[in-house]
Amino acid sequence: MLSPAAVIFDMDGCLVDSEPLSLEVIASEMQSLGIKDADISDVRDRFLGVSIQDICKNVSERLGRACPDDFIDRVENRLLAEYQTRLCQIKHVETLLDRLSEEGVKTALATGSSLRRMRATLEISNLLPRFKGTAFSAEQVDHGKPAPDLFLFAAQQIGVDPTGCIVVEDSPHGVKGAIAAGMKAIGFVGGAHLDDIRDYQTNLLHVAGASIILHNLQDVGHEIFGKS
Repeated sequence: MLSPAAVIFDMDGCLVDSEPLSLEVIASEMQSLGIKDADISDVRDRFLGVSIQDICKNVSERLGRACPDDFIDRVENRLLAEYQTRLCQIKHVETLLDRLSEEGVKTALATGSSLRRMRATLEISNLLPRFKGTAFSAEQVDHGKPAPDLFLFAAQQIGVDPTGCIVVEDSPHGVKGAIAAGMKAIGFVGGAHLDDIRDYQTNLLHVAGASIILHNLQDVGHEIFGKS
C-alpha cells in the first residue's frame, strides 16, 4: 500500500479506551430521566460514534418531551470526573503516532464528542500535544457522523485531499462518514467496549464498508506501511 497523506482517527475507542466509561455514564443519566431500557448494551447499539447532540434528540423522542437543558453538562461532568482516574490510552497508540510522524504522514482527530470533552480527553490521556491544531469535533460542522462533513472539514483544515486520507474508526457511523467523504476506512475493534461483541462489530464494520478490520494499533501500522 502507498502511504497515505494523512490518517484521521476517531477518538473514543480508537485512541483512548473511553467507551466503557461513556456508555456507563450515558446509560445512567438516561435511566435517571425515566428511560429504564437504556442499559449499556442499548446505548452502545444506538449511539456508538454518534454525537451527544444526536443522543439528546433520541432522549427527547423517548421521553416525549424536550431533553433537559443540563443533560449534556451532566453527562460530561460525570464522565470527565471518571476520566481522572480511569481513562487510559489504547495500547500502542504512541508508537503508531511516532511512526506516522517519522514517515511524514499527517494526523488528525475527528470525534463526535463536544469540543470541551475532546480537549479534556486529550489532556487527561496526554495526547493533546499530538493533535495540536488538528483535533476536530462534530460541534464544528452542520452534520455529524455518518455524514461526511466532519471528515471533509478535518481534511480541509490540515490541507490534505480527502482521497489521500485513511480513517481509523470503531463505529459503522464513522466508517460510512469516511467513505462518503471519499476516504478509505480501517475498522478498529480493539477497544474494551467491544470485548463481548467483537465478532458482531467486525461484521457491522465490514457491511458499512471498512476495507479491513483490525484488533490492535500495531496492525494498523502494518496495514499502512507494511510489516518491515
